Amino acid sequence: MRNRLSRALPVAVAVLAAVTVALPVSAATAAESVPVSHTAPADHATYIVTVHPGLDPAAVADAYGITPLHVYRETLNGFAARLSPEQVEDLRGTAVVESVEKDGSASSFGPGV
Repeated sequence: MRNRLSRALPVAVAVLAAVTVALPVSAATAAESVPVSHTAPADHATYIVTVHPGLDPAAVADAYGITPLHVYRETLNGFAARLSPEQVEDLRGTAVVESVEKDGSASSFGPGV
């Protein structure tokens, strides 16, 4: 039994090392090959806009002439949209909006991967 375990351990370590090295490389390759649509001007960034409870986020976006990329109704009440700096300031100055935050991304592989 001990002999079998001593032979299996190096194989298991080698497989684990190969998977650990391959995962970040494949994730980076996949991220680089995703097509990106650049329909908005360069000064437009994606923001998450949270509106007050009880308000329809799609209606708020429409009232400001904004076409949402996504409307959120479960975790938060709001929408994601590509906004100009002027639109961001306009939304931040209104009573129906709780917050306007620049969208970002997270990675479990750490920075730069």
